[in-house]
Amino acid sequence: MAAPGVDPITLEVVTEGLIAIVREMRATIIRASYSSVIHEFDDFSCALFDADGQMVAQSWDHPGHVLPLPWGVGCALEDFRDDLKPGDAVLLNDPYRGGTHLNDVTLLFPVFDDSGALMVFPAVRAHWVDVGGMVPGSYSGLSTNIYQEGVRIPPIKIVEEGRVNRAAMTLLMANMRVPEEREGDLNASFGACRIAEQRIRRLYAKYGGDCVKDCIGTHLDRTERRLRERIAELPDGDYCYEDYLEYFNEGRLDPVLMRLRLTVSGDRMIADFAGTNPQVPGVVNSSLAVTGAGVFVAIKATLDPGGAVNQGAFRPIELRAPEASIADVRHDAPAGAHGEVRKRAVSVTLGALSQIVPDRVSGDLCGTSFPNAIGGFNKRRDRQYVYYEAPAGGNGGFLQHDGPSAMVNVDFGNLPSVQTAESIENEMPLLVERCELRTDSGGPGASRGGLGMRREVRLLDDEGSYSVLSDRAVIPPFGVLGGGSAAPYIVSVVRDGVETGFSTPGKVTGHAIRRDDTVVMRSAGGGGYGDPLTRNPVSVRRDVSEGLVSRTCAADVYGVVLDDDGEIDTAASDAAREALAAARYRARVVADDAHDPYVGIRGRRRTVRLSPAMAARIGVANDDLTELMGANPAPLRAWVTVDTDHVEDTVLLDPFGRKALGVDHDDTVVLRAVPTPEVPGGLA
Repeated sequence: MAAPGVDPITLEVVTEGLIAIVREMRATIIRASYSSVIHEFDDFSCALFDADGQMVAQSWDHPGHVLPLPWGVGCALEDFRDDLKPGDAVLLNDPYRGGTHLNDVTLLFPVFDDSGALMVFPAVRAHWVDVGGMVPGSYSGLSTNIYQEGVRIPPIKIVEEGRVNRAAMTLLMANMRVPEEREGDLNASFGACRIAEQRIRRLYAKYGGDCVKDCIGTHLDRTERRLRERIAELPDGDYCYEDYLEYFNEGRLDPVLMRLRLTVSGDRMIADFAGTNPQVPGVVNSSLAVTGAGVFVAIKATLDPGGAVNQGAFRPIELRAPEASIADVRHDAPAGAHGEVRKRAVSVTLGALSQIVPDRVSGDLCGTSFPNAIGGFNKRRDRQYVYYEAPAGGNGGFLQHDGPSAMVNVDFGNLPSVQTAESIENEMPLLVERCELRTDSGGPGASRGGLGMRREVRLLDDEGSYSVLSDRAVIPPFGVLGGGSAAPYIVSVVRDGVETGFSTPGKVTGHAIRRDDTVVMRSAGGGGYGDPLTRNPVSVRRDVSEGLVSRTCAADVYGVVLDDDGEIDTAASDAAREALAAARYRARVVADDAHDPYVGIRGRRRTVRLSPAMAARIGVANDDLTELMGANPAPLRAWVTVDTDHVEDTVLLDPFGRKALGVDHDDTVVLRAVPTPEVPGGLA
């Protein structure tokens, strides 16, 4: 319902007019930016805010940018509320003060009316391809504190009453690689904000400030009401799930736990991360703003994908997390893993939602933003360069269809899957050698998970430095409703025909490369949906013919046997499926409320005790990863402890584990091994 005095037509014209301003801002930045990461890869976002710091409009923007943006705007207004004047502009990137990671630099551009009151104003958050730090691109997979990640900018006035703060600009640019690009990208943001200011003033002049304010209030309220109605359709209750991020403690894998209790209460939700791992000196932490963005993406995409995204949509969801945890980082822990923490928040929220609306969720997403960076000196252009790319992975299978392959996940918005080879090769001494789908990378299922990609980039100059910050390189994306895990991420370097991996899979800092070395980036697939033994054999045959699934996987996982001509051998397939189903191992749940299954040094990982015979049945040994499948759709991961005194055919489960699986004492669970790559340093 429109506010008194606001007719429905005016309401739509004003609210859509605000969104049109955001779109014009985006077009301006694409035309004016210097960095291909912005004008080719679209790694930036724009939004409009009201005087109270509420986000009132955005467009086809990056959810990982715009959803945390109100936190940054709030911090800036908190610092400068009584000290903002016409001509001021505020710059920030501080993850502890509403930023995401240091590369995402935010510009706030306050707009005032003739009386000096703050009007609707624009903000831009853009990925600067380098903000200093220990490696080109500022993405260090092995940082131990935030100082190694780059220059941290708390909210500062970069422009004051129309005068640029030259001292601050000089200091910032002196600590960033390729400073001319950074300054050019900042000027593009300024240009977009000035265009927005003109359009905002025109809108106010046409409709009046009170009318615009009433339209905004009505629009936010109806957005809130719409999502509350969707939440109210769900059964009240607590829905629990947990997952992990990959932290390497002195070279040893020490997984950190993200635990969620999602409470539905009437028309609101509470996302409580109590029990989540304390922050660690590794790149697996982020802010509550970022964690909350992952929660919101999962809820909104599942329950109300067609509704508007503005401050009203945030109101029905309450966020809680322990301070100084991986979900709510504090000084001075690294905070560069914003994409990884956000995606893991998506994973645990999907795991919880699958217990409520299993027909609306998918298998797990690929699980990391996968930023790769190569830096060096470009002799052809006589300057430094920084290559940044995030090759897209697979999406989870869902009820109606297989997951999309090599396509950005829902939390990446409108970003493309890769940068264009032409742009990369024109700007940098690099050659894109290969870009193809990874066979067998999608999680098996009745609906198969989407495939990841294999992308190879060769260095054409004498030397360079390679870094990557990813996750899901050991612990793969999970399937639901019996669907299988996807293939994990893999990065390697080929030198003189020899391919070499890394001792800390997925996390590399400043690895020296030389002429003709080829960096090989393999992105993960998405998790499967449903039992792979129920997949239509014709679909499996098609997957094999198209190179998406190998003959071996078709026979050993899907139970579909093909003859020499590639046709389905029905009798052999029926026998294979029967044998595979019969080989599944089930164990009885023993409820133990005092049982603490978690171990780790700085991390916390769930363990499951198995007898030697049980371990042999599913083909695992000490410290191998396994998953338990119960009544709920998503599996519970645990690392094996072989115990000769353990009672055969039983598993001990604590209350949280039982809740996550939907089982109780004397129920049965299915156990199966989860293939993982070898970590040279082993488990911590």
